[in-house]
Amino acid sequence: MGRSSAIAPEACNCNPPDTGNMETLHTFATLEQKERWLDPLLDGEIRSCFAMTEPAVASSDANNIQTSITRDGGDYVINGRKWWITGALNPQAEIFIVMGKTDPSAARHRQQSMILVPRDTPGVSIIRGMHILGYDDHEHGGHAEILFSDVRVPAANLIAGEGDGFAIAQARLGPGRIHHCMRLIGGAERALELMCRRVASRTAFGAPLAEQSVIQGWIAESRVRIESARLLVLKTAWLMDTVGNKGAHTEIQAIKIAVPRMTEWVIDKAIQVHGGGGISQEFPLAASWAAARSLRFADGPDEVHKRSMAHRELRKYRG
Repeated sequence: MGRSSAIAPEACNCNPPDTGNMETLHTFATLEQKERWLDPLLDGEIRSCFAMTEPAVASSDANNIQTSITRDGGDYVINGRKWWITGALNPQAEIFIVMGKTDPSAARHRQQSMILVPRDTPGVSIIRGMHILGYDDHEHGGHAEILFSDVRVPAANLIAGEGDGFAIAQARLGPGRIHHCMRLIGGAERALELMCRRVASRTAFGAPLAEQSVIQGWIAESRVRIESARLLVLKTAWLMDTVGNKGAHTEIQAIKIAVPRMTEWVIDKAIQVHGGGGISQEFPLAASWAAARSLRFADGPDEVHKRSMAHRELRKYRG
């Protein structure tokens, strides 16, 4: 699916954020919530969104999120502004999972909750579509800025209980990070194939590009980096299957740091051998590079993962 990221994930109904939302609903939703939203998601009849990131705070720390989810009788009322909400421009995205604060006075990791908001609920406004380095990602439904203004939904739409939002987010993002890295490896493979095909068919300064030692070094290094990343992702997926999200935590963070940077590097070399065409719409490389670069932010920036990994590593040596 990563080799053909524009159409394959959606065709296989394994597109982000739907996969993560399916897992969230499967794990935490009530039977009624599953029947209303999970079943049509699994059947590919609808799409969904995950509304967590906000423009006014450093959302790399999910505790900073300020969208309010306030109980009012038998309802919750939601107010806040979100952005980078993937898929929200697609009219088939009928349900939003929204993360916000139900109790700002609670313990740090018990302030947040998640709630289901149907797209057509009064007060939900799509403000604009966002671009990633000039690309609108329309094939995935784009990325939107959304305003929630006095949005009222039944209390039964709350996922799990009040204060469970942070824990749900952590459970959701683990598998999602693995999915992202799997797709990135497919993108790197495609870039390497395009690089090899290009240099095998082009001649410069009297010799095929494939005979240039610099380019041969790029090809060899690309294969080494791809296989190294693939093995780390496979180990992480195996740990997820055998010991769960918490047991795979360090490896999930490791692949989230390593794989986007690996893919960036391979695509960059493929762009270089394509010359001017590499940065144009003629080939998929420029868009693939932009997507890989964006994944150094998505599901947590590199620096947050490095900080957490370092703390875990240092813990072994501290009394």
